[in-house]
Amino acid sequence: MAAVVLSSPSLPLRSSFLGSKLSNRGNSNRSSPCVFFCRKNTRCAVDMPHDGFTAKFPRVNVWNPYKLLGISPYASEEEVWSARNFLLSQYAGHERSAESIEGAFEKLLMSSFKNRKKTKINLKTRLKKQIDESPPWVKNLLSFAEVPPPVIIMRRLFLFAFMACWSIMNSAEAGPAFQVALSLAACIYFINDKNKSLGRASIIGFGGLVVGWICGSLLVPIIPSFLLQPTWTLELITSLVVFVFLFLTCTFLK
Repeated sequence: MAAVVLSSPSLPLRSSFLGSKLSNRGNSNRSSPCVFFCRKNTRCAVDMPHDGFTAKFPRVNVWNPYKLLGISPYASEEEVWSARNFLLSQYAGHERSAESIEGAFEKLLMSSFKNRKKTKINLKTRLKKQIDESPPWVKNLLSFAEVPPPVIIMRRLFLFAFMACWSIMNSAEAGPAFQVALSLAACIYFINDKNKSLGRASIIGFGGLVVGWICGSLLVPIIPSFLLQPTWTLELITSLVVFVFLFLTCTFLK
């Protein structure tokens, strides 16, 4: 035995060397998955934000905008806005998710705009249909009326409202006769500018004045006293009704 050991002095060294080599190989085999994992996920580790990872919207490939936003097809506009803002706050770090949420939101806005436009068209169609189906006397009555552009309506409304306010402010000093005369002159001017007939414009203007004065005289006793100011006279209240009739006459009559 001693002869064998002496004849092979390098045997223990070789065995220890082989053992350490095998152990190193085993350790390298165990650590290789970690090295492979790190190499494979190097791009993900670089792209990660400071909080760990970027949240991705799970319904990014859903085509239905209602399902993508997670709302009902009968949801209101406020619910659509709230769903859009909530999802953007959750997935703002993911570009594709934010684009899909914004795209679904824009689709719903466009469909809402088209539905509103279609509703307006349907209302005009229904109104026209009701006029066509109305009795002949209603058609003849409506043939004397027209609807001017909104700009003209607002200008004339402002003029007669100014006359009414002027009459109320000067009610304690004098009556509203001067303001009524100016309103009548303005009414005749507007009708003449539209029809190019001063005689017809004068007849229509005076007719509106008389009808307004009669209606005002009949309506004043019906109005509750708590709605009227103590300083308002019968003449002032009647003139306010006249202003309304003059405005309607010069604006909506042909």
